Amino acid sequence: MVRQGKLLEVQDLQKHYGKKNNLTKALNGVRFDILPGEFLGIMGPSGSGKTTLLNCIATIIKPTSGRVLLNGKNISAFDSRDLSEYRGSRIGYLFQDFELLDNLTGQENILLPLAIHGMDYTKARGKLEELAGYLEITEILNKFPAQMSGGQKQRVAAARCLISEPDIVLADEPTGALDTRSAKALMNKLEGINKDSGRTILMVSHDPNAASFCSRILFIQDGVIFHELRRKQEERRERFYERILKVLAQLGGGSANVL
Repeated sequence: MVRQGKLLEVQDLQKHYGKKNNLTKALNGVRFDILPGEFLGIMGPSGSGKTTLLNCIATIIKPTSGRVLLNGKNISAFDSRDLSEYRGSRIGYLFQDFELLDNLTGQENILLPLAIHGMDYTKARGKLEELAGYLEITEILNKFPAQMSGGQKQRVAAARCLISEPDIVLADEPTGALDTRSAKALMNKLEGINKDSGRTILMVSHDPNAASFCSRILFIQDGVIFHELRRKQEERRERFYERILKVLAQLGGGSANVL
């Protein structure tokens, strides 16, 4: 259930590349808020600014101007200690291509962020067991990524993302490298984590099926948010999916063209 008060605020975010005569505005004044417990999706064409937006929030890249506030605090003003805490425990990042280390087992990949940021190992072990059970990866924790399927790799990556109990999960095309069955299984797990534990999720996706698990979707094009779609209370996911497709069709003649 969504609680009141803003968790994340994106205020007039701009990200420019190039010089004056050859300037590309990847983000051109993006603004929106996220409430605690929301499952927010970002959709748009390739090159629309989706991943740039996520990377600005994650502090992977620095915006040209504008602000990102977490619990009212401007992340651009963080000192090195606060920034390390922000990256290590306040946000969790789920990548499209898993980003697992091939020479580490599933368990070691999951626990690595905690080791890097000096978090309590005993607490981590208990959390690992809980997450592994929920994500159905207990039996592959001692396997290396090369021994796992794509769906298993992404669930291990999800456990690594969630182990530090971040305030917000940033998911960049999390189903992009998965087959349909694995993608649906992962989205069911993410939806469950969102609903059962109130974990806030911000997900970039080109896939209407994945986006239909969200509670709200923002559509971005040419670096600007231009449309919003909310899932109605008690609305079935299949119906929300149909409404997503209608928006995409109106915008460009079908999802193949829009996305």
